[in-house]
Amino acid sequence: MWLEHETLMRLIAGGEDAGRQVMAVYRGDFAIEHKADHSPLTEADMVVHHALLALIERETPGVPVLSEESGEIPFAIRRGWSRYWLVDPLDGTQEFIAGNGEFTLNLALIEDGVPVLGIVHAPAMGQGAVTWWGQVGQGAFKREGHREGPIHVRVLPDPGREPWQVVGSRRNGMAAFEAFCRALPAHNTQSIGSSLKFCLIAEGLADLYPRLAPTREWDTAAAQAIVTAAGGQVLDAETLRPLVCNRRESLLNPHFIACGQRDARWERALAVALRSQPKRRE
Repeated sequence: MWLEHETLMRLIAGGEDAGRQVMAVYRGDFAIEHKADHSPLTEADMVVHHALLALIERETPGVPVLSEESGEIPFAIRRGWSRYWLVDPLDGTQEFIAGNGEFTLNLALIEDGVPVLGIVHAPAMGQGAVTWWGQVGQGAFKREGHREGPIHVRVLPDPGREPWQVVGSRRNGMAAFEAFCRALPAHNTQSIGSSLKFCLIAEGLADLYPRLAPTREWDTAAAQAIVTAAGGQVLDAETLRPLVCNRRESLLNPHFIACGQRDARWERALAVALRSQPKRRE
């Protein structure tokens, strides 16, 4: 069920307002705490968390919300949700702390386990803020400054004529990423933080994003919806089936790959990279 255009626009505007609040923190002195899993937490994470929860309640009252910062909600409760919001208030907290601007606000609507709508806002990109959004079946879009328009994944080029563009994490899973790339035909690589990697796929600036290191469902859902709306796919690296959410107690994703299209050449490279991995424990 698609959101009405006016509701979607208000959600986007609310996310951009939250981004401006984040920038006030980003430009100042902020304390850094650590959660039980040793991941960092800043004032900005909580500022966005509270702003987005208030926004969602105002625009879609009664729809449940699962946020990275909302505390654990048992699967016994979550399994009854056919529709809910999945929020990562600040994806790329380490990038926020590093001051490189590669962090995003992420808001996803999940229906029957499938991310169907996503909003990703990057408040510190380049000369200003950038927002990507998409509804599956309705297309994907990008707004940067006063420029706004539809986006779409690109056709995977012949690597003999034009190298593939492969994006990866700045900080995680580098050995597996390198194993994947070694098995590819001609390509270029770029490392970038947060859900921005998906957005490059969605707007046709990159072709592949293999993630062979741990992520959580809130890290990926909003951007997955945008990639899908733009004509691409986000697939379980082993089964090559689309990622789904809220199917079990753990919110840990399987390894995955985001792509514009499937191709036997990168599928073989992915199999090589998976074989290089130690057996995962969840």
